[in-house]
Amino acid sequence: MNRREFGLGAAALAATISTPVWAQSGGMSREKVLHDWYRLVLELVRHTATYTPPVASRAFAYLGIIAHEATAGDIPLAGASLYRQLPGYAFPPVTAMALDHAVVLHGAMAHAVNHFFGNTGPTGQRAIKAMDDRMMQALLQGTPMNPEGSRGWGKAVAQHVIDWSANDGGAVVENMGFPREFALAEGPGKWVPTNAVRQQQLPLLPGWGNNRTFAAPSNVACALAAPVEYSEDPASGFYAEANEVYETTKALTDDQKAIARFWSDDPMLSPTPPGHWISIAMQLLEAEQAPIQKRAAVMAGLGIAVADAFICCWHDKFQVNLLRPITYIRAHIDAKWTPLLNTPPFPEYPSGHSVQSGAAQVVMDRFFGADFGFTDETGTADGLKPRSFTSFKHAADEAGISRLYGGIHFRAAIDRGLEQGRCIGAFAANLKFEV
Repeated sequence: MNRREFGLGAAALAATISTPVWAQSGGMSREKVLHDWYRLVLELVRHTATYTPPVASRAFAYLGIIAHEATAGDIPLAGASLYRQLPGYAFPPVTAMALDHAVVLHGAMAHAVNHFFGNTGPTGQRAIKAMDDRMMQALLQGTPMNPEGSRGWGKAVAQHVIDWSANDGGAVVENMGFPREFALAEGPGKWVPTNAVRQQQLPLLPGWGNNRTFAAPSNVACALAAPVEYSEDPASGFYAEANEVYETTKALTDDQKAIARFWSDDPMLSPTPPGHWISIAMQLLEAEQAPIQKRAAVMAGLGIAVADAFICCWHDKFQVNLLRPITYIRAHIDAKWTPLLNTPPFPEYPSGHSVQSGAAQVVMDRFFGADFGFTDETGTADGLKPRSFTSFKHAADEAGISRLYGGIHFRAAIDRGLEQGRCIGAFAANLKFEV
């Protein structure tokens, strides 16, 4: 095994196939431009109320695509753009202007972040403006070529992608993602609300699985095996699955508790599960001082993978519509049982953490290698100890099993979710990036 260990600092926070004249100012590198914008994005995700995991994954996909397209113009190849690789993504804009690399990327990211976080609160809006002003001032100190034209071109690149995003099915999220009307299915084994919060008596984003996918051919491109057959018989396989959750959570080790909390990634308290993988990527890219082409490709590929994972996962969650462990265990094993973590308000099968982590693993394997060891410090600022992994598969598997330790998922949802995620991630990993 070629193991490379890194102790990494925690992350706080013009697409064109023509060949214009490009230059790089000395004010700020593109690598720093991209890194600093993503640092802010991770903070915005945790402080923007509508940014549940599916919504966050969508933003990460489009931000990554915009970053990639804004760096592709300096590669004199028609294949530099993701044009023709993503459904409905039109031929990117073309320019012959003399442009500055870093200012183009800044213009693209500033416009994109303003758009995708347009509903963040006043503090977030001030943070976006402050980042924009500070970064533009730094760039101008390097006397960039055609700064106004470069920034405007970056904005045009971002707007081209934003226009494409408008009809994907996820552009508008109302009522915090909870439907105002939704008919809950009735019958044994069907999902029911798991807490008393009035808004959460209906499930989160039940239509998300119908959104347009990115690299995956469709929301059913990676078939998911049916869950263990539902039964209330103590001799059944389903009862055994539930009892495994019950018995495991009653005897958690300190390390198992730490694993559950490390990967919990609750909305408004973290950058969400997809943001956790974005954070890992940022740490690794910064540690190796990766060039901008690799950084942009990783952010695009990873964002696309987790976005497709949530679309496909959500489609299957609402097709299967399986109840949560807390519902079954309290009804058939122990009426007073309480899991370590809060149960989220949507059906159980498959595990979203598992699907998106399996997808992320495949993309990270492509860019860093399957045997790449690393230490993840994503939660350090929140008091969580860093965790080390021998590979991305190791990390994905731990993210999956963390949900059993938390009392949120049955084992089948985890194991089959990881399998499905790895299938989904392969579509993103196979995209052609100029790295």
